[in-house]
Amino acid sequence: MSSNFNVVEMLDISKSFFGVKVLDEVSFSVSSGEIHALAGENGAGKSTLMKILQGVYSMDSGEIRIAGKKVSIDTFQDARKHGIGMVFQEFSLVPELSVAQNIFLDREHKNRFGFFDEKETISKSRMVMEELGLAIDVTAKVSTLGRAYQQLTEIAKAIAGDAKILILDEPTASLAKEEVDALFKVLKQLTLRGVSIVYISHRMDEIYQICDRITILRDGKKIAVSPLAEITPQEIIAHITGRKDVQMLSHEGKSIERSVVPIFEGIGIRVGDRVNNVSFKLYPGEILGLAGLMGSGRTELVRAIFGMDKKDDGIIKIEGKEVSIKSPRDAMSHGIAFIPEDRRRQGLVMEHSVKQNILSANLSSLSHLSFLSYTKINGVVQDAITNFEVRPAEANREVRLFSGGNQQKVVIAKWMATNPKIVLMDEPTVGVDIGTKVEIMKLVRSIAAEGKSVILVSSELPELLGVCDRVLVIRKGAIAEELDRKEIRDEDHLQMIVQGIRI
Repeated sequence: MSSNFNVVEMLDISKSFFGVKVLDEVSFSVSSGEIHALAGENGAGKSTLMKILQGVYSMDSGEIRIAGKKVSIDTFQDARKHGIGMVFQEFSLVPELSVAQNIFLDREHKNRFGFFDEKETISKSRMVMEELGLAIDVTAKVSTLGRAYQQLTEIAKAIAGDAKILILDEPTASLAKEEVDALFKVLKQLTLRGVSIVYISHRMDEIYQICDRITILRDGKKIAVSPLAEITPQEIIAHITGRKDVQMLSHEGKSIERSVVPIFEGIGIRVGDRVNNVSFKLYPGEILGLAGLMGSGRTELVRAIFGMDKKDDGIIKIEGKEVSIKSPRDAMSHGIAFIPEDRRRQGLVMEHSVKQNILSANLSSLSHLSFLSYTKINGVVQDAITNFEVRPAEANREVRLFSGGNQQKVVIAKWMATNPKIVLMDEPTVGVDIGTKVEIMKLVRSIAAEGKSVILVSSELPELLGVCDRVLVIRKGAIAEELDRKEIRDEDHLQMIVQGIRI
């Protein structure tokens, strides 16, 4: 339970990038022991505000107070000195170092001779993990951990640095339900110790489950502050989007012709112990959902189909003919596109422009007699920006300067410009706001309406229920259930099936 004492106050904070104001006199405060949600669309200013508190960005004007005292936070070290820790969407861990080495990175324990004291580092790391109630092997390399344990290691690292204010930016974006529950248990323990938590999230159910209050930003301005008990989800969505009519899509109930030759057929696909003898068919114009817990094999299956991971066994047929797909280039030649889960590392070159990213998958189709057709190039890029409503509509702007939702639109636009027959989408709405989620799901529908087929991996069950014609439930690398959409009553029903509970 939070107190009325504001442990951190940010007063009238303003910030501009390249002449564009991204924060306009925003004030924000967090009480001791409070979990405070910070919500808004991508580009609303949430991460920028928190990066100013973390010392990553400098503010143009405004004031920061910690425990009532005005402070200057110009660097990450300043933030740490004032007890502020932040877990970013992009983890700051060093994969090839151990958990213990990461926890005390830049604060290494040394023996009396001035050398690194590995024994003491391991001992202190175990104490931190025990304090948080976490069963994580601190001697293991971070690269061997699942994403959930990497997330918890980031939190342990911040707490070991004596953080009293912990900022979490989309902490559950790629976590399964039981992993989310473990994270929430740790966060509740931290609040009992007086740690204050800023929780940036687009997931409404989680905000209501874990948070005490919410601050909502829109277009760089503070729109509302409220206890969660005094505001409805509909009011939050209206504040976030500035519109009162935004809601998740309901299923249209279209019929799929399954007497024709499948556009895609996988027979006995096997990838190590992660994908185990998977067989299924995909029909023209169909949206096929893959549901399952984290680690169930969904991502590994679509990566193998696209040739990113080597198959150990299995046959792939496109329009009834067996094909060999050993690389993404092979997959593309057979009309397959792949929108990956991690847009920053796998979907985009962040320092390149929108134009360069869109062209990266399309150069061969845009060349003629070894010369690039610049008229055609500019037409393809402009059509992609317009059709997928990339904002701002600036082809030469670096992708890193766009919000997460618009970055994801660029990834989709890039691959749709290849005019694929089959589109593989792995968690396409991770880390994007409510309004953009609806836009992306409408794009999925429009892709299928053109006669293309979609395989959609999503942990967001309302998305699967809203757009899919069939759902395959993947469990331990195999298809556990195949369900026509009309067989699934509601989200709770699908959740029970995903968990392996039959009712």
